[in-house]
Amino acid sequence: MEMLDRAYFDHAATTPLDRRVLEAMLPYLSSLWGNPASLYAEAQEARRALDGARRDVAGVLGCKPQEVVFTSGGSESASLALRGVAYASRDRGNHIITSAVEHHAVLHTAERLEKEGFRVTYLPVDREGFVDLAELERAVGEETTLVSIMLANNEVGTIEPIEEAVRIIKGKNPRAAFHTDAVQATGAVEVSVERLGVDLLSIGAHKFYGPKGIGALYVRSRTPLQPQMLGGAQEKNRRAGTENVAHIVGMAKAMSLAYEEFDARNAHCRSLRDRLLDEVPDRVPYVHITGPKDRSRRLSNSFSCCFELIEGEAILIALDLQGVAASSGSACTTGSLEPSHVLTAMGLPLDLARGSLRLTVGKGNTMEEIDRLLEILPGTVSRLRALSPQWPEREAAEKRP
Repeated sequence: MEMLDRAYFDHAATTPLDRRVLEAMLPYLSSLWGNPASLYAEAQEARRALDGARRDVAGVLGCKPQEVVFTSGGSESASLALRGVAYASRDRGNHIITSAVEHHAVLHTAERLEKEGFRVTYLPVDREGFVDLAELERAVGEETTLVSIMLANNEVGTIEPIEEAVRIIKGKNPRAAFHTDAVQATGAVEVSVERLGVDLLSIGAHKFYGPKGIGALYVRSRTPLQPQMLGGAQEKNRRAGTENVAHIVGMAKAMSLAYEEFDARNAHCRSLRDRLLDEVPDRVPYVHITGPKDRSRRLSNSFSCCFELIEGEAILIALDLQGVAASSGSACTTGSLEPSHVLTAMGLPLDLARGSLRLTVGKGNTMEEIDRLLEILPGTVSRLRALSPQWPEREAAEKRP
């Protein structure tokens, strides 16, 4: 498949592997293949790499290396945080708080915990996707053992006020653990766990130019956590299974690069995102920008909108045929006929939510690609709207004096 003339605008779904990350991984995929749990020389080479990667990840997060648990990705990290804390703390409460706009890794885990006897409160959000902090304060009680609110939303780019949320929780129930899903935020937002004040934080490497299938969970010392993956004593008995050394090394390298190049990457993405925010409403009628109006509270690479009288899937197919890769929401819900749970929680009507488009740019995108998209998007939308039985009526209404 010829990919040279294509423009990729779905970095929230996944990012291409940075060549420098691949180079760091290669030795551990070939010559340095030892199992880090063993004692002989080959194993100790792998152990040194594993320990070094753990220190690097901890350095970015601002935590102790022993507080980092390596997992298979962001979804496992979130699931381990919720289930691990819920079951380890069940003797003093069974109440969990989360938000209505979380990634399904959190929401589906919370729903399963409800079926297993836990009580879950789903916090509402406003029209821009911000969690209602007053509702959070009302919800927390003595039985609350865990709160999970994402750092940044994967669909509309809303950066949640986590520091303030943590202060509310700790002020009312200091023993309640606070988890934040930072999968989408890592590389675009500072993730110092001390500044945020969180007890658990989950990440996934493939969102910041690392390999797929590897992630990590920060667990503050003395936070109760019941293991969910059983077997060996790896990860200090918190997650069994032989560590994937090559991918762990790759994630550590990608994370280090993301924060070494933090200012330049985000400035570049912000300039592309801002052009989309400025130009799309001017070029396409009946479009609604979703997410925060204050651009400083939106992820630097995130543009999202909804088109009236059009289906998001139709836009994606039409753009794909013209060499543009985009999304209508979370990659984990591709194929679903239901409108985005994030958009409906934000109060968008179902018909409008079905016309969603998400464009997330990356460090390799160019302004020329943005200009090309802006050239083809108006005509694409116009052609698709012409197929809607409601369009002639809307067009006629606009022409009436």
